Amino acid sequence: MDFSDSDIPALTGIRVVTMAPNIPGPVAAARLHALGAHLTKIEAPGGDPFAKTSPAWYGVLHRGFEIATVDLKTPDGRAALDGYLSEADVLLTSSRPSALARLGLDWPDLHARHPKVVHVAIVGELPPNAERAGHDLTYVAQLGLVEPPAMPRTLLADLAGAERAVSATLALLLKRARGGGIARAYVSLREAARVFGLPRAHGLTAKGGVLGGGFSGYGVYRASDGWVAVAALEPHFTARLNERLGAPDGDPETIAARFADGSVGYWEAWAAEYDLPVIGVVEA
Repeated sequence: MDFSDSDIPALTGIRVVTMAPNIPGPVAAARLHALGAHLTKIEAPGGDPFAKTSPAWYGVLHRGFEIATVDLKTPDGRAALDGYLSEADVLLTSSRPSALARLGLDWPDLHARHPKVVHVAIVGELPPNAERAGHDLTYVAQLGLVEPPAMPRTLLADLAGAERAVSATLALLLKRARGGGIARAYVSLREAARVFGLPRAHGLTAKGGVLGGGFSGYGVYRASDGWVAVAALEPHFTARLNERLGAPDGDPETIAARFADGSVGYWEAWAAEYDLPVIGVVEA
């Protein structure tokens, strides 16, 4: 994952300890690292399952991290964790609250031992439901963002939650810097997905909505050798699209017939010539 568009080293000197395996934690940690933070990843002796399910992505996200194998089920392992936290500014986790409590990482204990450490806890759902089992698929399914039997093409809850974890980290560090104290923040994957589902919930991207197929200037059309995505949403784009396609009233059948007559490459060149937001669809 490339964060080169946001590599502002604002977190230089900040030390983050992450115990968050799988996807949301590593994505959030990689973003914090791109912002200049020093990252130490605590992994169980068996490693992060993510390294087996997607070794290439795991490698990209963990580039530049310090990886420490620690058995947190042992007294020596918990002592080693305390050693890392003694030099840290941020702790990032993705375990249930009960699991953190068994490790002595419930908030009162953690704050007492490491009073300068802010804690971002990624959970599935916010307390009092933070113990409820779930994953990306169950959260997006609850929100009407799955069309069975097709599986989602991305991990919306995980990636949205990772971005929220970064925002929460920055907010807690800013609060600390301003003398507002040290705190823990919960980041809910389900809540992050719910926010990303609001366009559908409010009808904007629902079937037949303005951005859900109900407006001829914003949609996907079949070309002679594939599909093109058309996003002529603003009035000047809409007017130019309709004029160039010979569909003054934006008739969707006329527009569809015109696009079917040309190749994807033809329409991309045509769009560049007339400054229109039209691009070929990359099919999975």
